[in-house]
Amino acid sequence: MKPEVITPAACFRHLFSATRRGARLARHLTVHQLDEWGMAYGSDCSDRAEAIVAELAANAVTHGYVPGRSFEVRLTLTPRLLRIDVADARTESWPWPAAQPPSAEVESGRGLLLVDALSDRWSVLDRGAAPGKTVRAELDLGPGRL
Repeated sequence: MKPEVITPAACFRHLFSATRRGARLARHLTVHQLDEWGMAYGSDCSDRAEAIVAELAANAVTHGYVPGRSFEVRLTLTPRLLRIDVADARTESWPWPAAQPPSAEVESGRGLLLVDALSDRWSVLDRGAAPGKTVRAELDLGPGRL
């Protein structure tokens, strides 16, 4: 019987300018990094992760903006999980899951509903020593999920 080999997590971490261009770059670099890790462009997991990063990066730029501060995207891949962390420097603006979708007349407020639908779970965390918050979304990677 072979002993189980524990593969260390693969990590990607990058700071982006808190601009629309920074949010777009975060999305592009995410799918590129996932492809490097073996999650092909256009695969279910890659597409879900791309949409989640796009939404969380847009939220970081729109609602988490602090002048002169960047936002961070961190991807962690283990054999069973893809963790997506998007952190910004704004401490007083925390997203909370909406009890129900906003009315059709409202132009915003649906992004975290999308994150909730695409991820297996998500949460909001305090950044600890650094000011701000981290929104974390996780995708379970079972057989055939890549």
